[in-house]
Amino acid sequence: MAQEAALQNLIYFILVPMVYIAFAVFFIGTVIRLIKIFRQPRHPSTLQIFPEKKPTWLWAIHDTFLFPSVRRHKPVLWVFLMFFHGALLLLIIGHLELLGEFKIFQVIPHDVFLGQGYVGLILSLALLYFLFRRFASPVRELSVPEDYYLLILLFLIVLFGSEMDWAWYGYEEMTVDDYQTYLLSLLYLKPELPEAVTDYGHSFMLVLHVFFANLFLLFFPFSQSMHSFLSLPMNKLRRG
Repeated sequence: MAQEAALQNLIYFILVPMVYIAFAVFFIGTVIRLIKIFRQPRHPSTLQIFPEKKPTWLWAIHDTFLFPSVRRHKPVLWVFLMFFHGALLLLIIGHLELLGEFKIFQVIPHDVFLGQGYVGLILSLALLYFLFRRFASPVRELSVPEDYYLLILLFLIVLFGSEMDWAWYGYEEMTVDDYQTYLLSLLYLKPELPEAVTDYGHSFMLVLHVFFANLFLLFFPFSQSMHSFLSLPMNKLRRG
């Protein structure tokens, strides 16, 4: 009985207090890191290395999201990058749809959760590619431990999130309404854990999914990946 109570307390901590702590650290840490970056000595007005094309902001967006240099020099990596970012966008939309109905996302009618596990499969394969390529030269010599930590955390997040669609047992007991009740209760600062979220079906997968997502949010502001926020303005500088 004591062990069951301890387990329930642990589940509650992961699904409620740890979520708030993780998001607080993520947002505060990100803001502090960005302030420190912008307070550093300024670069010259331009770091232009590409031929100037107008409008420069449009070409900077092109460089940021379509990776033309990677496409030319590393086409296999480019394919996985495009699959990864496309699936990531669909994943974000899928999570937003768990918060409520957004007509803009239903231009093409579909069930919630978006992709029914295929989005997670694409992300999983892309993350495995990114991870294993770091074990081979010359990428291995350029990698640092946090590169592996972030990729492993992301893979575990995607794996356990996707398992809620992939696994066949007990799925009918946890519905979209259960997820929405849980997520909206967190958003409104009135935490509520439906019984299905903690006791039925895929509840242990949800707990692990949220746990690793929390770890990722806690770690991200202190990693070099923070510079991803600056990729667009840096590409603007490279375009002049």
